[in-house]
Amino acid sequence: MKQDSKAHRTTGSVAAYDAAQSAAVAATCKRLRAEIERVLPEATSKVWHGAPVWFVGEVPVVGYNVTAKGDVSLLFWNGQAFDEPALEPVGKFKAARKMFADASEIEVSPLQRWLKLAGTNIWDVSVIRRLRARARKAR
Repeated sequence: MKQDSKAHRTTGSVAAYDAAQSAAVAATCKRLRAEIERVLPEATSKVWHGAPVWFVGEVPVVGYNVTAKGDVSLLFWNGQAFDEPALEPVGKFKAARKMFADASEIEVSPLQRWLKLAGTNIWDVSVIRRLRARARKAR
């Protein structure tokens, strides 16, 4: 893996993920990655559960993955807390996403705003720990 010494983030596997996509999808991934790394320079990245994810400390804050249809889903772990109508709620916790069919759909201004929120409005992972502990006690 290639280590970026300036930002102390591992990007080699994320770059490989992007390069493994079709040209159009790779362009979308690369554009998202460039903005994520520009706005969240201290975040660390890795391919986690098969997709690129950026972490602040040990907490995942943003990532993307390519869907079966060839769209790119940009996911914010605490995105529902951002109060951004353009982000679609996902799952039973606080995640929200934005789908992109093409790199030309990426609007830099809202993306940068969401990324700044992702870097400061970090999801409380202790919620999951508490829920898991309750489930174990209930058994």
